[in-house]
Amino acid sequence: MKHLLLGLVLLVWAGLGLSACSPTATSAEAVRIRWARDPDNLDPLLVDNPSAFEVINLLHCSLLKGNEAQNRFVPWLAEAQPTTRPLGDSLLLVTYRLRPQATWDNGSPVLARDVAFTLKVMNCPGLPIERDQATFGFIRDIELDANNPRQFTLVCAGQSGGDRVSISGDFSILPEYVLDPRGALRGVPLPQMALPRFRPVVQAFARRYQALNLARHPERLPGCGAYALTAWQPGRYLTLRRKARWWADTLPVAPPELQAFPPRLTYQIIPDATTATMALRRGEIDLYALMPAAEFARLQEAAPDRTRLHFYTTDSYEFLAANFNVRRPALRDAITRQALTHLFDIPALIRATQQGAAAPSIGPISPRITPYYNDSLPLPSFSPARAAALLRQARWQRQADGSWQRQGPQATPERLQLALSYRAGEPSFETVALQFRSAAAALGISVQLHPTEQSLLSRQLRAGEFDMNIRQLAGNPFSYDFTPLLHSRGLGNGNTSGFSTPQTDRLIEAIAVATNPAQKARLLRKFQRVLAYERPFSVLYFMRYRVAASRRLGPLPVTGLVPGYDANRIRLETKVATR
Repeated sequence: MKHLLLGLVLLVWAGLGLSACSPTATSAEAVRIRWARDPDNLDPLLVDNPSAFEVINLLHCSLLKGNEAQNRFVPWLAEAQPTTRPLGDSLLLVTYRLRPQATWDNGSPVLARDVAFTLKVMNCPGLPIERDQATFGFIRDIELDANNPRQFTLVCAGQSGGDRVSISGDFSILPEYVLDPRGALRGVPLPQMALPRFRPVVQAFARRYQALNLARHPERLPGCGAYALTAWQPGRYLTLRRKARWWADTLPVAPPELQAFPPRLTYQIIPDATTATMALRRGEIDLYALMPAAEFARLQEAAPDRTRLHFYTTDSYEFLAANFNVRRPALRDAITRQALTHLFDIPALIRATQQGAAAPSIGPISPRITPYYNDSLPLPSFSPARAAALLRQARWQRQADGSWQRQGPQATPERLQLALSYRAGEPSFETVALQFRSAAAALGISVQLHPTEQSLLSRQLRAGEFDMNIRQLAGNPFSYDFTPLLHSRGLGNGNTSGFSTPQTDRLIEAIAVATNPAQKARLLRKFQRVLAYERPFSVLYFMRYRVAASRRLGPLPVTGLVPGYDANRIRLETKVATR
């Protein structure tokens, strides 16, 4: 695309414009949802927080989408589940066919060449593709069907398939007609995106993509989802409008993934939990998900709130964890990390932050998933005495002033003193941090607390600029690919702990392609056993989602997956919506 054409694209989208006005709080057709934080960026290559993922999944569609009720990925843009067949002795062919009804906003069909284009974007040197490389790097090539423009085959590394077959359909499909209207990348084979002979074409595309600044101007990239972005004031609110003519409306029976009921979704960004509760009580928002346990209980006890609100709870696949930066000298050995784990009083924390409604776990597999959860491992215990014994085993020595010290690799003294980072304004994080600091201080370990604004904290985590941090991590019950979180390919992105070993890399790869449930169970149980020793992070507990919603909304489609509800399937009560 020439710079002139780029200017035309920008001019068209500038003409549409984003409203800078505050959303109308009393609009009868809007569902108003509280967010704790801003999406920060909405470039599909960069999304890394729940708010951003929620928006991306309403603007764009993937080939497949996770369905908690069915406990698997189900067709979304794809017409059916993909078929597979081996190629040679090391590759797997995964064939998809797109829904014939699927179209872009300009009326043109969503075609296999859009999928091929998206994969090239995800492999384009010069763009922020590290996260996609860690997750989808096993997709080596794509073959288009000469007889059917909606059919294509992905060439994937490995032959077992397993979770990778589902993951192969879990990325947003982007419109070629917007980002590359002249089809400049069509002549560049996917496996050759980095070759020198294609460098001028690829670099020119990367410059055009970056010039769009999709992180702050996602309206320049229309998707084939049900919603379009109409307003975004970072740190204040974001509004989505349902498209008047959306392709999925022509389906005879739309599955849940392709239902879209609210005419408008307005997300109000209210970081403080108490302020958010007051907004719900005053009718300024309709839905408050991930509500702190104490706030949730207080609302249920007040008669006026019971009259105005519905209350929902569901077990989630999201857990709170203490994350260790294994690149720090003091935290480089597993035994020190084991010792520090014994300074978290998990039962007390569950009582204090969750009113007892949370499940401790030995690792990142929920105890609810009994076939894969390694119940032979003991839960982490609060034991300062055990922590002290492990520190001595890790060659730390107690000094006269009560602190701990050991000799480093070059015979230089190392002191055990830590900084603990966490998202500012989150009561449960604050409680965990204070409890840990108190227990550590009693043992002579200095811990400085660093409550940090989330966007800055995210940058620090990616850069490895922390000792320990408290973070929430979300999983699901139908995919077990830990590549972004703990594989060496995830370093610098999702793998913020910096942990990886050849053994765990091999285990992660084997789990991702395992198809036999018994084999997968063995591998996952072994993986949990390794993590229980290595402790790149310590799981404190799996959370229970609490959602309070105005009665102007119909029965809420709650889910154990982030964010705890399906926004696209929320229905307004007719008598309220039409007043």
